[in-house]
Amino acid sequence: MKITQIELLTVPPRWLFVKVTTDDGLDGWGEPIVEGHAETVAAAVREMDDYLIGCDPRRVEDIWQTLYRARFYRGGAVMMSALAGINQALWDIKGKWHGAPVYSLLGGPVRDRIRVYSWVGGDRPVEVALEAVEKKALGFTAVKMNATAEMHYIETFDKVEAAVARVAAVREAVGSDFGIAVDFHGRVAKPMAKVLARELEPYHLMFIEEPVLPEHNDALREIAAHTSTPIATGERMYSRWDFKALLHDGVVDIIQPDVSHAGGISEVVRIAAMAEAYDVALAPHCPLGPIALAACLQVDGVARNAFIQEQSLKIHYNQGNDLLDYLADPTVFEYHDGCVRLPDAPGLGITVNEEAVRAAAQVGHRWRNPVWRLDDGAAAEW
Repeated sequence: MKITQIELLTVPPRWLFVKVTTDDGLDGWGEPIVEGHAETVAAAVREMDDYLIGCDPRRVEDIWQTLYRARFYRGGAVMMSALAGINQALWDIKGKWHGAPVYSLLGGPVRDRIRVYSWVGGDRPVEVALEAVEKKALGFTAVKMNATAEMHYIETFDKVEAAVARVAAVREAVGSDFGIAVDFHGRVAKPMAKVLARELEPYHLMFIEEPVLPEHNDALREIAAHTSTPIATGERMYSRWDFKALLHDGVVDIIQPDVSHAGGISEVVRIAAMAEAYDVALAPHCPLGPIALAACLQVDGVARNAFIQEQSLKIHYNQGNDLLDYLADPTVFEYHDGCVRLPDAPGLGITVNEEAVRAAAQVGHRWRNPVWRLDDGAAAEW
């Protein structure tokens, strides 16, 4: 079996899909995307053509190592996301060739289903309590919300009080048996992260996410001293080498590698195993499309330390198209009792509605991150 074609399809709301075709008639799908940089990642995938055309797609690990090591420059959001999408597609082909889900080829599942959470509140959270109640009524047992909008390095305490009030309203509305995660989104510098972490302590959060930017992971130890709330981070870390120091320092409780950014299924399985050795939980990042979610579920199936999965149904980014629009059978992602079952079909476990994808690719997208500014005019973290 040989790879004969690699095709890229940019589809709304903000996703990039890759289809890898073989001379045996099998094909595999992946989702190599950096949100806001679809064209850049597409170019990085096209540069892989010379290394992939004519290769046996079943040699998944050899291809991963070749694409990572043979090209000298490595790592980072763009190159590792391009590699991730190809890796997902190759595992999809290999699973279809063997007639088994990917997790079966990785040693078999350690669970039948995984808990999922839903987003509430949007980029600038406001009426989050009502949304959380609506999600609970739909059967979800956990939600995630942004903590704040823009924040200065040192901010007035009313911003802190407003964030705490929103979380308090959600907790009162949903009860103590419901998970609440609060995403700082890297918008908060260390001084205010310490304050927020301390003030949110009484609400027994499931975790706080990215309390500081990943380039400031060394500050997590100081933040952890102000709270017993589990600390999560990792969506902007792209390989096991990026996670190495973080895990060694013992300052994180939950890692969140993205299976479309951190080198694909192969690499995230390795990252998860590293984390397990440090008694750290796994909650894969995935505010993306259906192929990315299917790839995450393959990892969740074999990672003993996976405890919850992000998913993008009705997330605020999904304008016009949503998670289920590109699937031939959307019921594969049906949620019951706050969980989703591992897909049991071969490969990634989904069937892409190629007609819908190709029609949407004619529209494409030019999604860009919003530009935020502080009240003094300085560029703010989004």
